[in-house]
Amino acid sequence: MARVLTLFAHPRQDRSEINWPMFEAAQTVEGVTCVDLYARYPSFEINIAREQSSLLDHDVIIFQHPLYWYSAPAIIKEWMDLVLEYDFAYGAEGTALSGKVMFNAVSCGTARSAYTVKGGHIAELRTLLMPFERTADLCNMRYLAPYATFSAGSLRAENRVKETVSQWHSFLTALTQDRIDLDAAANALTLTDHPDSFFIGENA
Repeated sequence: MARVLTLFAHPRQDRSEINWPMFEAAQTVEGVTCVDLYARYPSFEINIAREQSSLLDHDVIIFQHPLYWYSAPAIIKEWMDLVLEYDFAYGAEGTALSGKVMFNAVSCGTARSAYTVKGGHIAELRTLLMPFERTADLCNMRYLAPYATFSAGSLRAENRVKETVSQWHSFLTALTQDRIDLDAAANALTLTDHPDSFFIGENA
């Protein structure tokens, strides 16, 4: 069973329509460890040793967050700057994360069509998240396409929150049970364009 670490970051949880329900659902999946970074570090005083130890204990690292200005909320950047140290995560002796899997689980306010080279954002979501992918590459990790929830602001009005959360729960469950095709997931643009294509076994 793969051990999954979800690092959740949302500075305005009172306004979260989908991220918080998804995070709550993740806490019910066996094999998934869930960390609310803003709750753990309200003053941004990251415990580097604690976080590095947690990374060593897990096989898959997920950054779950809303897309803020084509990136992530500030605490994720702070976490990465401090925790992914030279000779731990990268460098001549930095092999601690080698072979582990990383990806972003992101909510986006606009529709899928806006995240194309001809769309409103003039780029694919995966392209916008390239700093995470390059970080994973530098740390010899395997980066998967982002798990994207598009049109997040309309999910409640369209009564699609429950369905969206259920799909996330199913994906995480399959991930812990090694039933996700990592090769296909690594080569995709998102993990939600054709979600069934990534399952191996009973969900396939």
